[in-house]
Amino acid sequence: MPTLFLFRDDAYLVECEATVTEVTEKDGNVAVGLDRTVFYPTGGGQPGDAGMIRVGDVDIPVATAVYGATKSDILHVLAPGATPPAVGSTVLARIDWPTRHKRMRMHTGLHLLSVALPYPVTGGSIGTDESRLDFDIPEAGLDKDAITAKLNALIATDAAVTERWITDAELEANPGLVKTMSVKPPMGSGRVRLVDIAGLDLQPCGGTHVRRTGEIGPMAVSAIEKKGKQNRRVRVVFA
Repeated sequence: MPTLFLFRDDAYLVECEATVTEVTEKDGNVAVGLDRTVFYPTGGGQPGDAGMIRVGDVDIPVATAVYGATKSDILHVLAPGATPPAVGSTVLARIDWPTRHKRMRMHTGLHLLSVALPYPVTGGSIGTDESRLDFDIPEAGLDKDAITAKLNALIATDAAVTERWITDAELEANPGLVKTMSVKPPMGSGRVRLVDIAGLDLQPCGGTHVRRTGEIGPMAVSAIEKKGKQNRRVRVVFA
């Protein structure tokens, strides 16, 4: 059954009470479905959250979260050997907040990196300590220090980060909103979520973000790699 995605309305929710809707198998591991969750599932370059499901006084470790059969349900993949809760039981779902918060800061930072480097994005990955974006850039000669300075200037504006929804038709009428060449925004449900960094950036995104850019903290470009004739991989870390 569809899962209520609490993280979409409030990425700062650490835990929630939920009801177990199913216990199933996912890629050889036991997975648990809940009627509502704070766990972000793997997607859009952002890893799924880890954490735990508490039943009474027992904590069941969750290794990651992934989408189920459709993009409307989420499965909580348990750590190997963990015993799942019974279907119908009431549980407390809690994420590993320090890791999630790092990813929120990183994800918002990558949006700003796409402003500092206004080129088509061909790929990307969000990590806890290092993240990257790949750009379709016809000429080389990118300077790490110059990009770092521009990125940190954008972060220092402390711009508000908000979300809003538009219809699939509105997105199709504004194709310039989509920066990624390889990953298309999820469409088909009738609406698409936009992440708006006030005065700086607006693009479709289903990930978790901080509320203001100042919360990201200083970042640095750690490496620029050539990944093809016109493809440049830019890696960033927290400074």
